[in-house]
Amino acid sequence: MKLDILAFGAHPDDVELGCGATVAKEISLGKKVGIVDLTRGELGTRGSAEIRDMEAAKAAEILGVAVRENLRFRDGFFVNDETHQLEIIKMIRKYRPEIVLCNAIDDRHIDHGKGSKLVSDACFLSGLRRIETKIDGGIVQEAWRPKLVYHYIQWKNIEPDFVVDVTGFMDKKIDAVMAYSSQFYDPNSNEPVSPIATKNFTESIEYRAKDLGRLIFSDYAEGFTVERYVAVNSLGNLI
Repeated sequence: MKLDILAFGAHPDDVELGCGATVAKEISLGKKVGIVDLTRGELGTRGSAEIRDMEAAKAAEILGVAVRENLRFRDGFFVNDETHQLEIIKMIRKYRPEIVLCNAIDDRHIDHGKGSKLVSDACFLSGLRRIETKIDGGIVQEAWRPKLVYHYIQWKNIEPDFVVDVTGFMDKKIDAVMAYSSQFYDPNSNEPVSPIATKNFTESIEYRAKDLGRLIFSDYAEGFTVERYVAVNSLGNLI
């Protein structure tokens, strides 16, 4: 299956929180989008890996993604090395996306920055034909390099290089995020409180998108950073 967009997240819920509305919008426009989670989020303060597996499947269904896979790297301890790069290269070559979305370049959680660099490096290496990867019983994969790599924004208020107008898709994003009911604010929960399990964080999902939207004279927006200049065919392509 060839995808138009492949979104990577260090943990299940990263993609939903960082660019869930953008994913939903692109799918509505007929794009095929997939998600690859690097870990199962097994070190999370609340819930469990098994619960996160079920929540991730539910969130994927809400967004309407074509496929979702989990590489089962070690939460908190995966590194940017050849072994991990090769596993991501296999995903890139399997789905051959034009665009890759990945974690914030720097963030509160150490896995986010690590995951960002790991995926970015793998996107480059995936285009080198002398790196051989095999899947599905020894089938050799063809080299493939995504045309574009964009990084979504997470906990930290990183200045975006561009924003996507996601007006009309915030409800779907919030529904997908709230599919991870074990992770977020619940006044009736007896589990420990984590930074994302607060009412303030839940409310921030909407008010951050509103603030970015305000800056482009729209209702909601999601921001991204780039690795190279964004090119347009003409000034008329810019809103």
